[in-house]
Amino acid sequence: MIQKYLAYNTEKYASKWLVLAIDLVTIACAFILSYLIRFNLTLDFEVENLLLQLPLVLITSLVAFLIVGSYKGVVRHTGVRDVYNIFNTVCFSSILVIFIVLANRQLEILNQFTIPLSIIIINSLITFIALTASRFVFKSVYSNMNSSKKSYKNVLIYGAGDSGVLTHGAITNHANSRYKVLGYIDRDVKKIGKNINGVPVFGRKSLTESFILKNNISEIIFSIQNIDSKKLRKTVEGLVDYPIVVKIVPPIEDWINGELKVSQIKQVQIEDLLDRAPIKIKNSKIALELMNKTIIVTGGAGSIGSEIVRQICNYSYKSLIIIDSAESALYDLQQELKQNGFHNFIPIVADIRDKNRMNALFGEHRPNIVFHAAAYKHVPLMEYNSYEAIKINIGGTKNVADLSVLHGIEKFVFVSTDKAVNPTNVMGATKRIAEMYISCMQKENKTKFITTRFGNVLGSNGSVIPLFRKQIEKGGPLTLTHKDITRYFMTIPEASQLVLEAGAMGEGGEIFIFDMGESVKIFDLAKNMIKLSGLRYPEDIDIKITGLRPGEKLYEELLANGENTLPTYHQKIKISKVRDVEYSKVRSKIDELCITNMFFSGNTVKLMKEIVPEYVSKNSDFCELDKPSSVNSDGQNITKLKIVQP
Repeated sequence: MIQKYLAYNTEKYASKWLVLAIDLVTIACAFILSYLIRFNLTLDFEVENLLLQLPLVLITSLVAFLIVGSYKGVVRHTGVRDVYNIFNTVCFSSILVIFIVLANRQLEILNQFTIPLSIIIINSLITFIALTASRFVFKSVYSNMNSSKKSYKNVLIYGAGDSGVLTHGAITNHANSRYKVLGYIDRDVKKIGKNINGVPVFGRKSLTESFILKNNISEIIFSIQNIDSKKLRKTVEGLVDYPIVVKIVPPIEDWINGELKVSQIKQVQIEDLLDRAPIKIKNSKIALELMNKTIIVTGGAGSIGSEIVRQICNYSYKSLIIIDSAESALYDLQQELKQNGFHNFIPIVADIRDKNRMNALFGEHRPNIVFHAAAYKHVPLMEYNSYEAIKINIGGTKNVADLSVLHGIEKFVFVSTDKAVNPTNVMGATKRIAEMYISCMQKENKTKFITTRFGNVLGSNGSVIPLFRKQIEKGGPLTLTHKDITRYFMTIPEASQLVLEAGAMGEGGEIFIFDMGESVKIFDLAKNMIKLSGLRYPEDIDIKITGLRPGEKLYEELLANGENTLPTYHQKIKISKVRDVEYSKVRSKIDELCITNMFFSGNTVKLMKEIVPEYVSKNSDFCELDKPSSVNSDGQNITKLKIVQP
């Protein structure tokens, strides 16, 4: 019954008037105590004068309280700001008392009424201490009452700087907090061994597995601002080896109204550990390029297309047409944009393979810029569905490009992939042929055709990281095609920003690529994802090697043989100088390919290899279509291609 009563009362907040009454009683007691201290704890003073002066002190204090409002604070959450308000209240009331005493001496309203200056000073000090102490005593009692009913998580904060101190306050200064900070971890020898707000600072060497187990630590919160990606990765990778959950505090610019909320502290994601700095584009021409323009985004509900749409919505365009054949994904994007306050867009369910439908849309909306992101992209799936890959990735691109010329589009921006470089699969070959067709169109017409080429996108539909997450949730194992396989990675916002920037800076005919840092070994990525989930490899979750899939490479390239790069105004973005091709011959071959594919001819892949001589299949049934010199007696691909790094 007592526990229920305490639980009920701790959920209520004390009335501000009750707090004010208690504060006034505290001030009365402090005034009496100041007299006793002044006269050496004796009664050698006129008690009648004290009783006459006490109402004046209480009235002036009441006025000060009402003006400053220090009694309105929630006592259980008393902080530095509340102490500051109490200090202002005490100073204000003391100044009022001094003013009244001095005025009475001049005007002689009350004969022989005065308060010694020493009493006023002593009373001010005692009052400030008493009011502040009473609040912190109540806060401590309340905290202890609640702590007896809660189970706490013991945590360490990595970083004893300003961000770490603010993190400590954010996770502990609220009633429902279940965190107990046992210490800070820092590399600064000047801080190690000291306390910050009563919390000890430990050195990095103190963070051992025995220390974690002894203190039952369940989480480490990484709270260091302005740290480069390499140092972050190295530090966090060292922490994930311990049996704990590692969380990270977001950059200070992402804090809500300049304050860190507990909900913003998230578990470290594998994206945080990739060894590359994010691409940042300054002095962008995007805003000027999109101003008052009608824009079409094909594949607008896909991973890249939808992010292109989200970023375009922040600019002053005239109209935005979002085209996609995936009805559900397009509906979800429509609802998301509306909820975020964007309404100047038109979602359209349409198939880019339907030239009549696309022609009608171009004629109705008369776009200025086209961002073409619609494509089939899954390598193994397209290896067995070459008809659909050719029809969408080549035929669909051809339709949209032809219509762009027909309707006088200013710019056509094509989203390609690094798999188009020295392709070993149907999907990559279709994207390379699409690149070549766009180059042909650039040579003959006024529309500016621009291509962007980049690697794997983090978190996109069907990419490796979401796949690994699902496999971890199911208890494993994680499936990996080869232990040595590597990939380049970038974020969806970066990829989309690159596409927009390419559209702004492009003058036609360019293939834009950018420095994606070092490629990532997928086996290491898989191990880190297991550790970040609080599990162990291979004890809890194993990694199963399944073998390379049809058309899959061990590594990806950003440049093909015979290509080189030119710089742009952004040091991370470069222009690929593609080798010369016979455009009339290539275009006729592509037209033949689309017609042949339309009639389900079995010669389509062979024709693709003629169009793209560097297309040599790997781990695929199409290896038999390659030249005899490209395969060994076992039918395995042995052609070695020269790698040209950007």
